[in-house]
Amino acid sequence: MKKMLTLAAVLLCTAAMVFAGGGKEAAPTKNSVSTKSGTYHIGIVTGTVSQSEDDLRGAEELIARYGKASEGGVIQHVTYPDDFMSQQETTISQIVALADDPLMKAIIVNQGVPGTSEAFKRVKEKRPDIMCFAGEPHEDPLVIQSAADMAVSADFMSRGYTIPYVARELGAKTFIHISFPRHMSYESLGLRRQIMEAACNDLGLQFVFETAPDPTSDVGVAGAQQFILEKVPQWIEKYGKETAFFCTNDAHTEPLLKQLAVYGGMFVEADLPSPLMGYPGAFGIDLSAEAGNFPAILKKVESTVVEKAGANRFGTWAYSYGFTVSAGLGEYAKRILDGTAELGNRADLFKALGEFTPGASWNGNYYIDANTGVRAKNQLLIYMDTYVLGTGYIHTTELEIPEKYFDIKFSQQ
Repeated sequence: MKKMLTLAAVLLCTAAMVFAGGGKEAAPTKNSVSTKSGTYHIGIVTGTVSQSEDDLRGAEELIARYGKASEGGVIQHVTYPDDFMSQQETTISQIVALADDPLMKAIIVNQGVPGTSEAFKRVKEKRPDIMCFAGEPHEDPLVIQSAADMAVSADFMSRGYTIPYVARELGAKTFIHISFPRHMSYESLGLRRQIMEAACNDLGLQFVFETAPDPTSDVGVAGAQQFILEKVPQWIEKYGKETAFFCTNDAHTEPLLKQLAVYGGMFVEADLPSPLMGYPGAFGIDLSAEAGNFPAILKKVESTVVEKAGANRFGTWAYSYGFTVSAGLGEYAKRILDGTAELGNRADLFKALGEFTPGASWNGNYYIDANTGVRAKNQLLIYMDTYVLGTGYIHTTELEIPEKYFDIKFSQQ
């Protein structure tokens, strides 16, 4: 009887250690959240095909790899409204509703449109165990940092210099930045515009700001695209063909590329770069046979663009930024839940992103607030080398970017 009681006591103590995290099954690193594979769900929220197709395709890649939650898999995917500015409460509700799933352990929103921070706060109130990740947040850095466990942004500070630098390398004399007031009110996009202007001045380029309609306004996506189609010939006539164009909105990209191919001008890379961003529609490229194969996609896009519009005038990233962030953040969340990655570890995050960009070089660092000098622990700014169609890589990740550009303070214009 004594032996039986002793054995029972040992078993109870062992169980207590495991449930308290004191046994060997505890998370391998202090910030990891280890969960047995197959016993959790990961939610991902993206835009629709019309607003941000690459983001959505990244979510589909996760589903292809890990299955739909509704069918016994891991991933649950929903889309936010195209007119997310006037339907913020709908967006918030869609994100928060994911937390009703008792198996939900991570939520990714890419892009992190306005309302994402509020949604994350409500999720945390209901379910503090759920990790919240934002890809390309539209909200100011301090706002998203207050709510997200991790936010990933295209490095708007470094690219504020690298994009004009590449434009000059392509032979541009003028740099046109196209946007609208809503985007310019965002610290990330507004500050990048300021850095671009300063860089252009230093690099000997004329900087021009042009306003275009917001696709979320009353004119909609179609009206905003029609505006670009009509204005590009006028801009080329006014500023000349040795002009590089940049726009802050995905919906503007395709009509811009289409007209530049006809009337001249240059294009370094999209706001959220990808060989899929604008090029297939603008140049009539059928990529159905190459779907998901980015080396093949890049090769076909490159050959078509060079044939129709010439080499050394158009650029991109070799892999889709939007696709990679959706898929990469989902992969990162899964690895954390499986206990093979650590929350907040930059190397682990880069490895997860690199799962979808073999051979590509990435650079970046945690966001530093220009006003306080404080480095964030949960917002990473990333970028990769620019690929010029018909020429190859320009290794912007190796550029020494002057420190003075990182000291520029955001002033809403």
